Amino acid sequence: MDAELIVIGGGASGFFAAITCAASSEKSVLILEKSNHLLQKVKISGGGRCNVTHHHLEAREMSTHYPRGEKSLIGPLHTFGVADTIEWFEGRGVALKTEDDGRMFPTTNDSATIVDALLSAASEVGVRVHTNVGVTAISTTANGFVVESDNDVSYTAANVLIATGGTRSRSGAKLARALGHDLEPAAPSLFTFKINDERLAGLAGLSVENADVAIDDSRLESTGPVLVTHWGLSGPGILKISAWGARELAERNYHFDVVVNWLPGLDPAAVIAEKRNAEPKRQLFSASPFESIPKRLWHRLLHASGVDERDTYAQVGKVAVRELVRQLTNARFSVVGKATNKAEFVTCGGVPRDEINFKTMESKLVSGLYFAGEVVDVDGITGGYNFQHCWTSGYLAGSHIAAC
Repeated sequence: MDAELIVIGGGASGFFAAITCAASSEKSVLILEKSNHLLQKVKISGGGRCNVTHHHLEAREMSTHYPRGEKSLIGPLHTFGVADTIEWFEGRGVALKTEDDGRMFPTTNDSATIVDALLSAASEVGVRVHTNVGVTAISTTANGFVVESDNDVSYTAANVLIATGGTRSRSGAKLARALGHDLEPAAPSLFTFKINDERLAGLAGLSVENADVAIDDSRLESTGPVLVTHWGLSGPGILKISAWGARELAERNYHFDVVVNWLPGLDPAAVIAEKRNAEPKRQLFSASPFESIPKRLWHRLLHASGVDERDTYAQVGKVAVRELVRQLTNARFSVVGKATNKAEFVTCGGVPRDEINFKTMESKLVSGLYFAGEVVDVDGITGGYNFQHCWTSGYLAGSHIAAC
């Protein structure tokens, strides 16, 4: 037998499961990775800083940030949650910090710190890794499994863990289906909105710290930072609503209206009226009266409202003010598609949750077969939640296999 556990996929969940199993037992563990790049998603996530997790120490609170999988994850997060993740990395010399929005990163601000910690941990406990090995088929035997590869090499194992990432790639999906599992259809999650609108043209890189975002003719809404990009709108406020609306927005073929309130909790009409009384001769184009609205965006909204560049607060007409208030609190943009960073792409869909034992991550259909990470129909919003699912599911699978 080549290994007592073969892990298919050299990503976050695969490595964590392999390390956990090998560290908790004398069992031999082998990772098969189809490319020559290990932990690639870890390397590029968070702009190269790696958003390891999110600072929600209570399992039930943490679970509410998963559009698919909330109830299923409560128990697993009690077993291995955020505090356990922090302890695991800090125990290997990786200090983590919490940013104002709750996201957690290594204090080095370098994803290589996380990659190195995982690679070192795997090496220390004797995990073997074969790269450039694509798995083409898995079959069951009386003693476990035979794993066929694209280089004409067959491997045997007592247990197999599929950790191939999102089922959009079809490799993990194909293997799971061949072993009798159904699949929830894959759909993009955590994507940005393609928008062609003069109000945004040329403003790439500009952001508003906090905005309310809602999808027209839908119950979907979110709050958070919104970023203007070359192709439209992004940032946590947009990414969160894309995750919660992954299925619905796919059904709309990514054509819908998004409504943005750039000033949640504020009354811009009252601010403008105050300016009219206090600084009647000041031109509206001279500066944004709202600290959170950058000057260039303010100018675009003024133009869209019909305000003349020479208008002072005393001169601007009531019709223009009403339109300006609408642009500030109820700005409507037509979305004509989605855009994704392929390297950080997240999907909903995958192996159905009711076909997996979430205490162990073992298949309910095939004894000795396990799943971890994004291949399972679990996905979180932006902010470290998807990596936490990788650590949690990998730990559960690795621990159970070690104990068998």
